[in-house]
Amino acid sequence: MASATDNKERQKALDSVLKTIEKSFGKGSIVRLGDSTRMKVETIPSGALTLDLALGGGLPKGRVIEI
Repeated sequence: MASATDNKERQKALDSVLKTIEKSFGKGSIVRLGDSTRMKVETIPSGALTLDLALGGGLPKGRVIEI
């Protein structure tokens, strides 16, 4: 089981890496699951209403999609 100091060190290292990536590629290039922040982007409808609802309006235009 990881100790509290190990978890703090991992979180500190992860935050550092995320800052470096955001500095290189821009804010929003990395999104963590569960983040409550939303970015307003243009979307392309998928043709399936339930999928569009789950995706927040459709497929993001100009972005890489991995399914």
